[in-house]
Amino acid sequence: MKIVAITGAGISAESGLSTFRGAGGLWEGHDIMEVASPEGWANKPELVLKFYNLRRQQLKTVVPNNAHLVLSELEKNFDVSVITQNVDDLHERAGSKNIIHLHGELTKVRSCIDENYIIDKEGEILIGEKCPKGGQLRPHIVWFGELVPMMDIATEIVRTADVVVVIGTSLQVYPAAGLVLMAPPHAKIWYIDPQPSTELKSYFGDRLTVLSSTATKGMEVFKDWVEKQQQ
Repeated sequence: MKIVAITGAGISAESGLSTFRGAGGLWEGHDIMEVASPEGWANKPELVLKFYNLRRQQLKTVVPNNAHLVLSELEKNFDVSVITQNVDDLHERAGSKNIIHLHGELTKVRSCIDENYIIDKEGEILIGEKCPKGGQLRPHIVWFGELVPMMDIATEIVRTADVVVVIGTSLQVYPAAGLVLMAPPHAKIWYIDPQPSTELKSYFGDRLTVLSSTATKGMEVFKDWVEKQQQ
């Protein structure tokens, strides 16, 4: 059985990982576009680095929760791929091996002039830190308005699924929100979220199981179902 998990902010929120995004899409009074867009980077790079350096610091204070761990455990008996909209490394730390990061990785940096220069980075990212070709290092994050380079690979993975489980996402942010629609006709669809969107019912009908639940509780139910299918 090929299981494809599509995960969003809800799965990491249960680990206590703040999205730094308050009411109205603001962060410390700044519009989110000021700290998560190419225009924001061009205008106020110091502010952008402060935003991501704080996120990098917070990431060290949290650990994977049971939803992350259940996904990892399922790899022991099933072919599992994780496609995440999250930029944290909680899936990796839980033990999952096959992970696609649609929106980049908080623990990495890349060059502003060399798209192939991507490295792991400890500590803060500073103005003046450059790649060997002289380009300023920036967070390895897909900002608003940028292409999602892993989207084609993610789409092909979803097309191989027997089961797609969508965890902790409102399915409002495209193109990632459209991924589940790429599932093949035979695939079962599970959707786990405290406030799930109602739009999937018209697409999948009886193939869809919706759990209005937190990620940790919902994944226990999903795990029990998957294991019963193997019996």
